[in-house]
Amino acid sequence: LINNDTMSAWQAYIDESLIASGHVAYGAIIGLDGSLWARSEGLYLITAEEINAIVNAFTEQGLATLRAQGCFIAQEKYMVVKGDNRSLYITRGQGGAAAVHTKTCIILGVYTYGMAVGSCTSAVESLADYLIESGY
Repeated sequence: LINNDTMSAWQAYIDESLIASGHVAYGAIIGLDGSLWARSEGLYLITAEEINAIVNAFTEQGLATLRAQGCFIAQEKYMVVKGDNRSLYITRGQGGAAAVHTKTCIILGVYTYGMAVGSCTSAVESLADYLIESGY
């Protein structure tokens, strides 16, 4: 699930681009193979099964499964608002998350009560765009 060598190299993206923005409460970078490249506090309980469901959400069948069963992040159930081959938007009460697919990974940002969905989405999308432009 976790590759510690890879994780340390990607942690700054989580800390500086997502969490430091003030618009993302928790974040993770997930490899398309289901490996966890980096994560913040708050996502220590995310499971391999949950990660694989997020990775598979960028396929038609995987998205259909999430729409029917919900998307779980660290044992919390979220409902799918929108999904396509680039982005996944989910909600839970007054919080939610955005996940964006790049060439090699998925950027996940979770927002909580008092945070604006649009600001979280923008932070996640911006990091994803930067990584795509950098070849990732």
